[in-house]
Amino acid sequence: MNRSTSAPHVVAVVAFDEVQLLDVTGPAEVFTTANTYGARYDVRIVSIDGADVRTSSGVRVGVDGPPEILPARIDTLVVPGRTPWQRAVSDEKLVGLATELVGRSRRVASVCAGAFLLAETGALDGRRAATHWELTRELAAAYPTVQVQADPVFVRDGAVNTSAGVTAGIDLSLALVEDDHGPDIARSVARHLVVFMARPGGQSQFSVRLAPKEAKHPAVREAMNVLAADPRSSCGVDSLARRVGLSGRHLTRLFRGEVGVTPGQYLESLRLEAAQALLEAGNDTVDTVADQAGFGSAETMRRAFQQTLGVAPTTYRARFRTTAAQDRFHHAR
Repeated sequence: MNRSTSAPHVVAVVAFDEVQLLDVTGPAEVFTTANTYGARYDVRIVSIDGADVRTSSGVRVGVDGPPEILPARIDTLVVPGRTPWQRAVSDEKLVGLATELVGRSRRVASVCAGAFLLAETGALDGRRAATHWELTRELAAAYPTVQVQADPVFVRDGAVNTSAGVTAGIDLSLALVEDDHGPDIARSVARHLVVFMARPGGQSQFSVRLAPKEAKHPAVREAMNVLAADPRSSCGVDSLARRVGLSGRHLTRLFRGEVGVTPGQYLESLRLEAAQALLEAGNDTVDTVADQAGFGSAETMRRAFQQTLGVAPTTYRARFRTTAAQDRFHHAR
């Protein structure tokens, strides 16, 4: 653990054109805010040539200089990202800089699509890693040796740390501050920035439900249409199979092969989507939503939310209901 009397802890943040602004400024804000509470972080933003960069939002970010301003040994390296990520990993100078700095760093962290740049350096080979939920499949496909984790807000594998979407860089930075200075300082930083010390739930609660694979077999397509037409239906596998002219075992096997889940799992995903929409847009009770979405009981719906999204229905509603629904709710009180 670092003490206030020790040498400053150098945090190097790599900046480049089209980088996501919050990927850079989020971690920088956490580390510099920690200095207010007794830490000694020396945050230095560097670019390939030492020139300022224009971020993806168009905001220009001033940098401290080129890599030469950094000490031979870097305490923490932060690698931000950009979209499309292909532009970053095809920039030979940027990849070369990242590779060099990774080799000089005691601890490495990436934010969002920065995982791709980190993977390009080889730092993620054989390691577990996170990135934005929209990019997990692309990361796994582009870098097969990386063990991509879809749900965590951040993943820590030894000295290599990776985080999900842009604000997750703040979550990860708080965890690193806690490593260095303990929970009290990290908690003070979180309170000052008005963010969670540890964000409840994973990325699943923020992701758009993935559409099922397109089924080629006509009986499977028909079965999917039957279920989608009435998610409240208590139609069992055998009954559904008879409607499409198959045995229950045959339909289940076809469903798994073409859709990736069983008919029952597909039906639950339809009900979950219906419940999410009802919670986001309305003020009905959880019991009513559970009935309307086809779950039958609030407890059954709660288990489905916890298992799939990592949060309770009431928590989901509090985070994702529309502002219009919130306004109606507060005026009605």
